[in-house]
This record gives sequence, structure tokens and C-alpha cells, in this order.
Amino acid sequence: MDWLGLYNYWVVIVLMMAGLYILIARYNMVKKMIGLSIFQTSIFFLYITMSKVEGGTAPILIDDPSVVYSNPLPHVLILTAIVVGVATTAVALALTVRVYEAYGTIEEDEIRAANAAEQDA
Repeated sequence: MDWLGLYNYWVVIVLMMAGLYILIARYNMVKKMIGLSIFQTSIFFLYITMSKVEGGTAPILIDDPSVVYSNPLPHVLILTAIVVGVATTAVALALTVRVYEAYGTIEEDEIRAANAAEQDA
């Protein structure tokens, strides 16, 4: 199989590495959430890509034994994961707003410095 024929997996790898880099390298909480969302989207693409069946059809029973069916379970699981991901992102944004109200910033290093100064005082 040609490596260009696996372009879905290459897209997954690029998105996963970009999301992981943003998550690790940035100190801004909103940017970290964006990186986490990109990483999560790459996982969704990976599961959907792996569940693709060549020549598969919807699992509607037909009396023909030569019909190949596609499994709908991975797609249902990804749909559930998308809903959970949106809810998690909403909670993270709410917490980020609360952190901003408390500290006046959403930069992690500035929050650590403020906490260290508060403990020293």
C-alpha cells in the first residue's frame, strides 16, 4: 500500500502533534484549550478512519449473504465523545473566566508568580 494512500493517518498525526505542541508549549489557558480541542479532534478522525469498511453498507439486514456491513458503533461512540468534549470545553472556559476574575490574567506563569508572592507575604 502506498504511503500517500494513507493520507487520513498523516492528517491525524499532524493534528495530534500540533495539538500536543500547543498544549505543552503555551502558558495561556485559552490556547491550551484550543490545543486540547485539536488533539481531541485528531483522535476522532483516527477512530472514524479506522472504522471505515471498504464496500461496507449500512447495517440494514438483507437476505444477500455477500453484503458487507459497516459497524455503526465507532461512529456512535465518537458522537458521544464529541458531546462530552464540548461540555468539557465549556466547563474549562467557565473556569478560565473565574481564574481571570480572581487573578486578572490567564497566563499560568503570572498566576504562579502571584500565588508565590501571596504565600511569601
